[in-house]
Amino acid sequence: MKYLLVFLLLTASVSAQVVDGTFPVVSNLKAGAAKVNITPDEVKDLTVTGHTRVVNGVRDPLRAGVLVLDDGETKAAIVTLDVVVAWDDLVTRARAAIEKEIGVPAANIMVCASHNHSGPGWEENPQWATGVITKLASAAKEAGGNMRSVSVGMTEDRIGFSINRRKTIDGRAVIRLNPDGPNDPRVKVLRFDDGRSLTPLAIIMHAVCHPCFFTWGDKGSPPYPKGYPKLTADFPGEAQTFVESIYADKTASLFIQGCAGDIRPNLPGYPYRCADEADIQWAGRDLGSAVVRAAAFSMIREQLAKRATFYPIRVASEVIELPGKEQPVRTELMAMKIGPFLLLSMPGEPMVEYGFKLEAAIADRITPIIVGYANGNVGYISTADSYEVGGYEPNTSKLLPEAEPIILKHLGGLADRVIGDVFESISKHPKDLQKREAEEKARLKSVPSAKP
Repeated sequence: MKYLLVFLLLTASVSAQVVDGTFPVVSNLKAGAAKVNITPDEVKDLTVTGHTRVVNGVRDPLRAGVLVLDDGETKAAIVTLDVVVAWDDLVTRARAAIEKEIGVPAANIMVCASHNHSGPGWEENPQWATGVITKLASAAKEAGGNMRSVSVGMTEDRIGFSINRRKTIDGRAVIRLNPDGPNDPRVKVLRFDDGRSLTPLAIIMHAVCHPCFFTWGDKGSPPYPKGYPKLTADFPGEAQTFVESIYADKTASLFIQGCAGDIRPNLPGYPYRCADEADIQWAGRDLGSAVVRAAAFSMIREQLAKRATFYPIRVASEVIELPGKEQPVRTELMAMKIGPFLLLSMPGEPMVEYGFKLEAAIADRITPIIVGYANGNVGYISTADSYEVGGYEPNTSKLLPEAEPIILKHLGGLADRVIGDVFESISKHPKDLQKREAEEKARLKSVPSAKP
């Protein structure tokens, strides 16, 4: 028995090592990924949204990514786009197209926007919008047709270019670069590996910062007094390009935005300035380097040994009504579990404290990744406390301060449903099983929609 135990331990140790650039993958999870260019065919006198201005020409392309996941029982997908928000129509059409193309249930598809402030509007550019849906279906087909067994590692690093943009002075919030305000400089990196080489099949990078380097800046200040004059994917696009270049363009990097409602680039000015090429290289390479460092660290044998071999996929979502300033606001919330990792999403611009509060509530149970700007758009999701001092975010929000505890409660409930460590989610009593099966069938049949 003693020798058997030693053999098993040695075997486990060897299996966690990379030999000649390859390593064994023991996993129930399969994944496929693809990227596609969604830049408009012609960018001439195009009005971009986020920080509205007219642009001509393209600095760098807008792209979308599709990651398809299958645990043998459940299929899911994550879609990322270099656009300002996940418009309701975009979400509905993207889900329908992907489900039709590869059979992933529409209700199991998370559609994420980077919150890029230098891309086209959806309703204003219907021909482009239709083309985006067609390209997403094509990318999903490519990803779904190249599924491989994978293991997943997660590590963190940090960026140095983000800063809080609110400061309370004389009892009211003003726009100010505030190094003492709450901020989340962490970069969370999910790496999907098939074991064939040290090049990952896909990387998800999660960071927290408004992509508004290229924007208006101070009125009249150089080098772009009227705002950056070209279409661009801002720092998330620059970072994706950097990461993919490190892996010789043989990996798909996807950017997911966090709770960035009050976090922006640290570009001092009055109150801040528009970026130039040096600034965007700084940010893109800062984030890209953080991602590459974290991804490389996750491959050392001690980290590989920590990877799970069983990755159940569980998805839960619901549309709730939140108290609004003028009328109730319909909001879709989603929880997506991929083995030991949990994505919780909100359809708007949550302030950074939402991420901290949700993590504190569930971090002892699972590894959380809090996602903003996904599956719809309700605008700013401000904390209840922020309404006491006002400022841009709570003043322009459609929601009342009473929305915060409702959001936190319902996201916590969705987490309960997918983590699987509360009685209601694990009970094998026939009545409980029947109830959960009926709820899941109803959820998959009626695709979540924030539209009334």
